Amino acid sequence: MKKWTYLLIFLAIVFGVLYYISFGYYSEGKRGGFVNKLSKKGYLFKTYEGELRIGGMYEGDGTMNAAEWQFSVSPKNEEAIANLEEAIKNGTRVSLTYEEKFFKLPWNGETKYFVTQVDLLLNTRSGFPPLEPSAPQAPEAPEPLPAPTEIDTSMVL
Repeated sequence: MKKWTYLLIFLAIVFGVLYYISFGYYSEGKRGGFVNKLSKKGYLFKTYEGELRIGGMYEGDGTMNAAEWQFSVSPKNEEAIANLEEAIKNGTRVSLTYEEKFFKLPWNGETKYFVTQVDLLLNTRSGFPPLEPSAPQAPEAPEPLPAPTEIDTSMVL
């Protein structure tokens, strides 16, 4: 009987560790930049794979040294995918909240960085927020001139 108890405890510990490694994460953080690409990849487990261009420093010859960061997104996270597609379409800067997994596992994507939330930021290229389409407005009619008043000429000398 003791043998089975020890075996069950050992298996519970092994499964607990495997579960934590599969679904837990090592660290979490935020990164900001412009999304370069987003594609759905995978043979058996489909995930969205993307690339974020993080701004760099201008060098002496006028070129920009930008770093690129690879990330994965779960296909179940439809809101994040929609925001990423909108950012690509409009060229909007984004802030990505991510979790860093312990290992690259096939069902987690091609990277250890898994995006959980996407925030669209102001369009920093023009300094203004993205334009939203609005209904055309009819021009306002000018105000009518006031009616002429009669002048009292009896007081004039």
